[in-house]
Amino acid sequence: MSKTLISYFSRADENYFGGTLRYIEVGNTEVAVGQMKDLVDADVYKIQMETPYSAGYKACVEEAKKDWKADARPKIVGAPEQIDGYDRIILAYPNYCGTMPMAVFTFLEMYDFSGKTILPLCTNEGSGMGSSEKDIQRLCPGAVLKKGLSVRGSEAASSKELIAEWLKESEE
Repeated sequence: MSKTLISYFSRADENYFGGTLRYIEVGNTEVAVGQMKDLVDADVYKIQMETPYSAGYKACVEEAKKDWKADARPKIVGAPEQIDGYDRIILAYPNYCGTMPMAVFTFLEMYDFSGKTILPLCTNEGSGMGSSEKDIQRLCPGAVLKKGLSVRGSEAASSKELIAEWLKESEE
């Protein structure tokens, strides 16, 4: 039986949510991960930046864009010392700049994913997976990358069936 790690990046505060900006206490990706926790036996690690982006949406976008353009690797806190004991990694993140947040790049570059299966889940409001799957494959040579799941962030709270089907398909 394989051991699973759900690793995710999520941002609360002011978010683009269903076409408008509003303050949310739990980020959409974290909400989707919450739906997943009942479906899979897994350890969970939330990727958190040492210096988080601003709470305001527009300022956050500018900070994320600056990091993306600089190909930055923001420091993250509390990361597992190793992931050797995991066979499967469910990697969940919002779409930032057409890919993953740069803190997710930091996480992926910390470990050797050779022989591990990675299942990417990307929350967004219509921009889909972007180039995140290609970026994961590039950053994790030797990993088995399964087809990702795009979840509309504003529908994350009702995504349990969609996630269950995706998880089932990933095992085939």
